[in-house]
Amino acid sequence: MDNDQITRRMLVLGSLALLTSGCSATWQGVGIPSLLPSTSGVDRRYRRRHVRYDGPEPAGTIVVDTTERYLYSVEEGGWATRYGIGVGEEGLTMKGRAVVGRKAEWPSWTPTASMIRRKPHLAQYAGGVSGGPHNPLGASALYLYRGGQDTMFRLHGTNEPWTIGQAVSNGCIRLTNEDIVDLYSRTPVGTPVLII
Repeated sequence: MDNDQITRRMLVLGSLALLTSGCSATWQGVGIPSLLPSTSGVDRRYRRRHVRYDGPEPAGTIVVDTTERYLYSVEEGGWATRYGIGVGEEGLTMKGRAVVGRKAEWPSWTPTASMIRRKPHLAQYAGGVSGGPHNPLGASALYLYRGGQDTMFRLHGTNEPWTIGQAVSNGCIRLTNEDIVDLYSRTPVGTPVLII
C-alpha cells in the first residue's frame, strides 16, 4: 500500500469520525466534513456494487455505459465493480477507446473554450479553479488519452452527488467522490477504457 492510499484512507476515516462526533475541523483551510458529499441523494440503483460481468472486455479494463449510466471496473473471473455515473449532456460524451493517461487527486479545473461557448457563465472560471471540495472535478480525476494526446475528457468526482444517473455534465463522466476515490485507488495509468 502506498502513502497516497494511506493518507486518503486516514482522511476519510478521520472525516467520518468528525462527522459522527459533530465536531468541525479544517484541513488546508477547508472544513473536513465538506470533503465527503458521499452517496447522499444518489438513487440506490446507482450505488457501488460488486456484480457479475459477462462482457468481452478483459480484466483491468474500464467500461463506461453512458446509456445505462454505469461504469464497470472489470475484474478476473467474470466480476466487476459497478459504479453509477453522471454523463455528458446530449452529444457531449466521448465514445470509443482511450487509456488513462494521467491521474490527479483534488485536481484543478479550467473550462475549455467550447464549454464557455456553450455556457457563457463559465467564463468567470477561465483562469481556473484550484483543487478542493468546491471544484467540479471533485476528489480525484482520471484523464483520458488517445494516441498520447489528452482528449480533455475525464472520469472524475463531483460535488453534486444527486446528479449521478443523469445527463448533465459538459461531457465528462462523473462519479460520487467516494466512488472516484475507490476507482482511483484500483486504476493505474495505462488502464484501457471503453466508452459505449
